[in-house]
Amino acid sequence: MLTLVTGCRGRVGSALTALLHQGGHPVRAASRNAAELTPPPGVPAVTCDLGDPSTFPEALKGADSVFLYAEPAHIDAFLTAAHEAGVRHIVLLSSSSVLTPDPASNPIAASHHAVEQALLASPLTATLLRPGAFATNAYGWAGAFRSGRPVDLPHPRSEGSPIDETDIAEAAYAALTDPALQGAAHHLTGPESLSAAEQVRILAEASGTPVTVNEVPPAAWKEAMSPFMPAEVADGLLSYWATTDGIPAEVTDGVEKLTGHPARTFADWAAGHAAAFRP
Repeated sequence: MLTLVTGCRGRVGSALTALLHQGGHPVRAASRNAAELTPPPGVPAVTCDLGDPSTFPEALKGADSVFLYAEPAHIDAFLTAAHEAGVRHIVLLSSSSVLTPDPASNPIAASHHAVEQALLASPLTATLLRPGAFATNAYGWAGAFRSGRPVDLPHPRSEGSPIDETDIAEAAYAALTDPALQGAAHHLTGPESLSAAEQVRILAEASGTPVTVNEVPPAAWKEAMSPFMPAEVADGLLSYWATTDGIPAEVTDGVEKLTGHPARTFADWAAGHAAAFRP
């Protein structure tokens, strides 16, 4: 049972590849540029550019299952190639944003929703992993931590339940290797609801770096993000943060149901990644 793991330059894909290899499951690591990958010894690396359908057939050859990132540009071509290659099961890294009203018009949810709909309409078995905010989103504050500047937040009281990327990889591993877990949708979160300001405080304690929070107007934050983030995505985030200001985020037991252990805390993640937040 060979698994093709797409997006192996990402943290989830690379961690999943290592888990499958350690568990004795044949795995093939894939990315837009295979030469940039450093999979575990014995794991082949192949080019699979989800924006280039010509790369699909060779990458999928002999695969029984796929771990797929949500890129909608050529999803129909990918699913056709997967079906023709004999793939039977796809685990999709989707997003909990698809659970919002009218996800097709939501700038954050739209791509994930489009891929989910294409998968569900295909003859392949689809397992949908829908994590909320990644703990790794906190890396966006690392520059402020390292330089001693305040962390600018447009909605510091907005709450989320950040999930450790290791838990996502382990959830994907479980879905790929246990037939009883396949063919369902799983909403994945961390184990607690935390405001953005609380996450900054936890990171400050873990790294030993004194940092304050600076509440900024949404328009100022959007302008500061404009070199790195499309305006529609910034607007989507600002809208989400405004609607979750002071409101506890949903916490699910999705990680535990799939992996058999509770989700890792944000404090655990912060302790393990503290070096990135030190001057």
